[in-house]
Formats: sequence, C-alpha cells, structure tokens
Amino acid sequence: MNRKKSTNTGGIVYSTSQDFKSEEEEEEIIDLKPGDQVLKVRLDKKQRGGKIVTLIEGLRMSDDAIDDMSRQLKTHCGGGGSAKNGEILIQGDHREKILQWLIRKGFSKSKKV
Repeated sequence: MNRKKSTNTGGIVYSTSQDFKSEEEEEEIIDLKPGDQVLKVRLDKKQRGGKIVTLIEGLRMSDDAIDDMSRQLKTHCGGGGSAKNGEILIQGDHREKILQWLIRKGFSKSKKV
C-alpha cells in the first residue's frame, strides 16, 4: 500500500537547527478589517457537473471566521454551500444578493467579477 505524508517539509526528515520551521508553521493568517479586504464575487461552474455556484474569493480571515460568514450567507441566500481553501461557495446564482450583503457588513471594496 502506498502511503503519503500530509505535510511537505521539502525533503527534510529531521533538523538540528533551532530556527527550523516547516512551511505549515510559517503560514500565518492575518485578519484584515472588512473595509481593507477586496473580495471578488463571481459565478463558477467548473467541475461541478454544469451546476452554478457563486464563489467569494479573497478572504483574509481565520477559518472560524470564514465558516461563520459562510453559515450566515447560506442562511441569507436560502441555499447550501461550503467554505474551503479561503473561499466560500454558495449554490446558485446569488451574486447581487451576496454583494449587497457584503457591502452592508462593511466589505465596501467587494466587486462582482
């Protein structure tokens, strides 16, 4: 059976250096204020069997904040969706509704692409 490690340390198995940090440890998410973030709201149907989703990109928040925002948007739009890889997917075409909601929540630099 072929097993793969989930972490990538660039081939380094063990390091005696006190300053060594793996790529996972170096990633630090900086929460930006809503007014400083430029969010892109676009329609997407790639690799979804022709089904349309509204995709929100450019989120610079913690995973918990993204999950909370995703939950609120799904409730607001009355549909399903998910949040992964710093993006929110909402099932269906809800670009205008989501854009207005984002502007009300303080994401004034949001734009429809």
